[in-house]
Amino acid sequence: MATMTISYDGRNKLARSVVDFIRSLDVFTITEQPATKGSYQLSQEDIRAGRVETFSSSSEMFQSLGI
Repeated sequence: MATMTISYDGRNKLARSVVDFIRSLDVFTITEQPATKGSYQLSQEDIRAGRVETFSSSSEMFQSLGI
């Protein structure tokens, strides 16, 4: 079986129509992958999850690291 990946902008009416047509043929197996998160989204998740430490100075950071 051959594999083909199609990326398209869901806001584009023509691209959405073509993909809907391909889906309506019921000949293809279609798996959707979630959009990958950018570095900004990942960093915001880290902040919300509490995986980020803040320090008032570099000496405080080094002291926390045991350096």
